[in-house]
Amino acid sequence: MCGIVGAAARRDIVPVLIEGLRRLEYRGYDSCGVAALTDGALERVRSVARVEDLASQVRSRKLAADTGIAHTRWATHGAPATHNAHPMMSRGQIALVHNGIIENYEELRAQLKAAGYEFDSQTDTEVVAHLVHSLYDGDLFQAVRRAVKRLTGAYAIAVVASDRPHSVVGARAGSPLVVGVGEGEMFLASDALALAGTTERIAFLEEGDVAEIDLGGFRVRDASDREARRPVRTVQAGASKVDLGPYRHYMQKEIFEQPGALADTLEGVESVTPAPFGKEAARMLRGAKSVLVLACGTSYYAGLTAKHWIESLARLPTQVEIASEYRYRASVPDKDALVVVVSQSGETADTLAALRHARKLGQKRSLAVCNVPTSAMVRETKMQFLTRAGTEIGVASTKAFTTQLAGLFLLALVLAKLRRRLPARAEKEHLRRLRHLPNAIAAALALEPQLIAWAERFAKKEHALFLGRGLHYPIALEGALKLKEISYIHAEAYPAGELKHGPLALVTEDMPVVTVAPNDTLLEKVKSNMQEVRARGGELYVLADADTRIAPQEGMHVIRLPEHYGLLSPILHVVPLQLLAYHAALARGTDVDKPRNLAKSVTVE
Repeated sequence: MCGIVGAAARRDIVPVLIEGLRRLEYRGYDSCGVAALTDGALERVRSVARVEDLASQVRSRKLAADTGIAHTRWATHGAPATHNAHPMMSRGQIALVHNGIIENYEELRAQLKAAGYEFDSQTDTEVVAHLVHSLYDGDLFQAVRRAVKRLTGAYAIAVVASDRPHSVVGARAGSPLVVGVGEGEMFLASDALALAGTTERIAFLEEGDVAEIDLGGFRVRDASDREARRPVRTVQAGASKVDLGPYRHYMQKEIFEQPGALADTLEGVESVTPAPFGKEAARMLRGAKSVLVLACGTSYYAGLTAKHWIESLARLPTQVEIASEYRYRASVPDKDALVVVVSQSGETADTLAALRHARKLGQKRSLAVCNVPTSAMVRETKMQFLTRAGTEIGVASTKAFTTQLAGLFLLALVLAKLRRRLPARAEKEHLRRLRHLPNAIAAALALEPQLIAWAERFAKKEHALFLGRGLHYPIALEGALKLKEISYIHAEAYPAGELKHGPLALVTEDMPVVTVAPNDTLLEKVKSNMQEVRARGGELYVLADADTRIAPQEGMHVIRLPEHYGLLSPILHVVPLQLLAYHAALARGTDVDKPRNLAKSVTVE
């Protein structure tokens, strides 16, 4: 959510800033802008269109500079409009970009208005720009350090001053910010990916840091205002892997990358061992008495699936919490709980805050299941399982979700083995199925033509219902989420057994009902629920297994997956739901990769 790029060099850095914004487009945004320091003056260009429009304006104005900042904004305070787009400026002397939310902005705004500052936007960000200006006496680093002490909320900021060439100051609290180190030039960014192709040498700022970059390097003060060192690492951000290639959309590309992503994630897994979870995993996992999963959105549904696996295989009580709710209630902590945080980006604000809250409650055993090895979540947990999904650009998560599921299933196996609940024969069979997953997913992807036919019917609807039971109820939830995210069709998911407790009132011939019906112990129950739908005139779309005795008939469309996959069945059954959502969105002409009002990485509460 939102993107920051800043640079100080001896060359024209405007193309670097624009390219950095292009690399961050996948996060989602509704306006963008750049401020550049030219001949002692700040020049600003903003757009409420795409980055390409900003680039066109920059070219037409022949904007060039060796110091500057740029931003993509996802609106929080103030509508998506040019006057609310970043960078924000104060009296022509200070330009500032900001990710996050300043919670005490109204109080600060009143104080600054009383001091004579005029406001041109409805944003909380303009408050910070004027605050920095009010404290500026020629030392930008000091002004920003003083300013952030007065801020309440989450932020990552980058600031330039008209009389400070070759200098950019950044600060972070609750939102990520990195320093990029080049040869005689320096950079700031909210994501190392923004600097791919420019530099691979990255320093990660920590919570409360304030940093200044200039031609000679960078300096950092920590939250206690002490001088701090942040190590520079070589980070390969995978620039070449974000190319669209022959696909129409990144989401389509990422759906079809899932066999390879799963193979990469499970590479080297030849036995059930704690090793993939870190050096301390054997000791920490063995001592766990319960499991607490914290996550948001799609990752939360991965956690719900993992609950079934962990409780059935390891017999460990497992609780799954929506991270944004967990820290705002009086929970009962278990000091021996294993706290598992699940996130694609590793920067999800609510999940990070929930992790820190769990730690304050004395729950010290922590594990991140994450796709970004350099993320805050990975750095702040005792153990890590790194999925290898590769960069995921589409806002609607696909390959990140299935690789999370693979990692969580492996965790369930490890916990079961440590508790002596995994017989050798069962271990061998589960590993065989894990290794076969890429081929099984490839077979599920071959069902695309049938799902296109379903999608053409769905595209004409405004509502849909998804049903599942047991292990597959979270998959129904995920299917409904995907459909609503990118096609804007209202979709709800329920445990199939709950139909008669309310949702059945919604069923008509205009409400398609998608049912996940694998050949498991709940199949006969699901069949009964399907009959309830048919009796009310509802139209069924059933995802069944090859050996499931469910035949197509009037009002009931059936697609059979090539094989039944036991406990790993959720990973297979979610793939057709991804394809259904994608092709329904395609038929409705929506912006598949950048759905309205949504962002890829949610770094504010």
